[in-house]
Amino acid sequence: MNLLPTEPPACVKDASTFCGQVFQVTNNEWLSASAGWLLTKPIKILLIMAVAFLLRYLVRRLINRVTRMPSGSKKLPALLRPLREKAPEVLGSAVMERRRQRAATIGSVLKSMATFFIYGLAFILVLGELGIDLAPIIASAGIVGVALGFGAQNLVKDFLSGIFMMIEDQYGVGDVVDVGEASGTVEAVGLRITTLRDINGTVWYVRNGEVLRVGNSSQGFAVAVVDVPLSYSADVEKAIELMAEKSTALLKSEALAPNVLEPPEMLGVETVTPEGIKVRMTVKVRPGKQWAVQRALRAHLLAALDEAGFEPPLGRFMSTGPAAQ
Repeated sequence: MNLLPTEPPACVKDASTFCGQVFQVTNNEWLSASAGWLLTKPIKILLIMAVAFLLRYLVRRLINRVTRMPSGSKKLPALLRPLREKAPEVLGSAVMERRRQRAATIGSVLKSMATFFIYGLAFILVLGELGIDLAPIIASAGIVGVALGFGAQNLVKDFLSGIFMMIEDQYGVGDVVDVGEASGTVEAVGLRITTLRDINGTVWYVRNGEVLRVGNSSQGFAVAVVDVPLSYSADVEKAIELMAEKSTALLKSEALAPNVLEPPEMLGVETVTPEGIKVRMTVKVRPGKQWAVQRALRAHLLAALDEAGFEPPLGRFMSTGPAAQ
């Protein structure tokens, strides 16, 4: 490609053109013919780059504004308001971290996409101003893109899964989730990796693309399920009445009442095993509080049954009375 002329151009004879005006001032045919390329092209390229930088700055600033959470405020960022949020209120301060990470991650994706499109368009316009044929470049870029797509398909899968997970708010910081291979409390959520900490304190790093299903125990409401064992000789009806009375009183206490959504429901005999009988009751509670309610009910009901004279399963084998001596 020959960018510089080898013979006097016809434009030097036309004084109305930029080329002709330069020739009248300099009386130099080469400089006149090259004036458009040496002066006009750089100005256009600089203008394209300046517009690209300015546009990128304005777009990033707009994204920061709609994703920023004012300090001390519990309001959703403007970007998240149109999206559905499933964060339970019982998470308290963890809700703020959940919202902050969700807004920051979505904002990061938007800023990366904006930078890619703005700079990509500017690059194409600059190449067009230089007179470079874009067809071979676009074809080569397509081939390279396909090759990278095959080589990094797992990475792309992780990122896409992370984007949809963020938009749908399937889980967030503070949620207790089961993702199959690992379960625990979510500590951090990213586009590629979700970080969980299980009950033993082990930290699990789960790739978003590998999550096929998610069980979230922190959305909407939860159910505390309590199974109380009884011996075969126990009066089941009396035991159920006692459990209903004691559990109702316990759930009205100051410690548990804020977590209870509905009165307890006695379901009756759940299983009959060689060891004894299991009676089940359920309580609808706030998300994430089912385990605390279960532990409190189980301890209180076992103590109440023992005080009322109900023997535990296999009690006849563990009796400390005269018959065992």
